[in-house]
Amino acid sequence: MLHTNFSNRILEAGTDEAGRGCLAGPVTAAAVILSPTLSKGEGAKTDVIKFLLEQLNDSKQLSEKIREKLRPIIEEYAVSFAVTHLHPKEIDEINILNASMKGMQESILKLNTTPEFIIVDGNRALNAKLGLKNSFGKQFTKEEIEFLKSIPNQSIIKGDSKYLSIAAASVLAKTYRDEYMNAIHEEFPMYNWKKNKGYPTMEHREAIRKYGTTKYHRMSFRLLPEQLKLEI
Repeated sequence: MLHTNFSNRILEAGTDEAGRGCLAGPVTAAAVILSPTLSKGEGAKTDVIKFLLEQLNDSKQLSEKIREKLRPIIEEYAVSFAVTHLHPKEIDEINILNASMKGMQESILKLNTTPEFIIVDGNRALNAKLGLKNSFGKQFTKEEIEFLKSIPNQSIIKGDSKYLSIAAASVLAKTYRDEYMNAIHEEFPMYNWKKNKGYPTMEHREAIRKYGTTKYHRMSFRLLPEQLKLEI
C-alpha cells in the first residue's frame, strides 16, 4: 500500500502528468487532494475504499480496466481534483518538459480547495518556470504566480508509486487523456489513436509516413526516424 501523506499537512495535493512521450495529442496533468480520512478505510462503502487503497498505484502499472474502475472512486473521495490538457501548439512552443509542468501548475490553480502542501511526481519543483510568456494556452497572472509560489511543495522521483495522491493524479491524467485520444481517433482513424494513444508505435509512425501529419501531431517531436524527409 502506498503512503498517504508526505508533509503531515491535512490538505496535501498530489500532481502528475500523462502523455509526455507521445507524438500526438495533449500532455495531460491532474492534481488531487484526497480525503484525509481515506486511509482509515471507514464508512458505508468500506469495500470500495479498500479496493482504492489496495489497487491505487502508478497508472502505468495498472490495467486499463482497473484505471477505469478507480477513476470514479478517486473523484468521489477527493476533497478536490482538477485535470488540464496542454495541446500540441503549446507543447511545440514551450517544449514538453515545460508544458508538463505548466499543466500541473494549471491543475493546482483549478482546485476548489487550497492545498497546504503539494507533492509533485518527478524531480522539478512545482514553481519551476512559472509565468512563461507563450502565444498559446493560459497566461498566468501575477496573483496566480504568487499563489503557486506561496504553497510549499516537494518533488518526488517515482512519486506515483509511493504516494496515494500522486498515484490518484496519475490515474486521472491517464484516463482523461485516453478519453481525449479515443475521441480524436474518430476524426483520424488511420492513426489508430484509440489503441496507441499517440505513442510512437511502429503502426503510428507508419501511418504518419503514409498519411502525413495532423493538427494533433507535435511538430517539434521527431515523428519519423528520417525526420528531414517528412513533408508537412
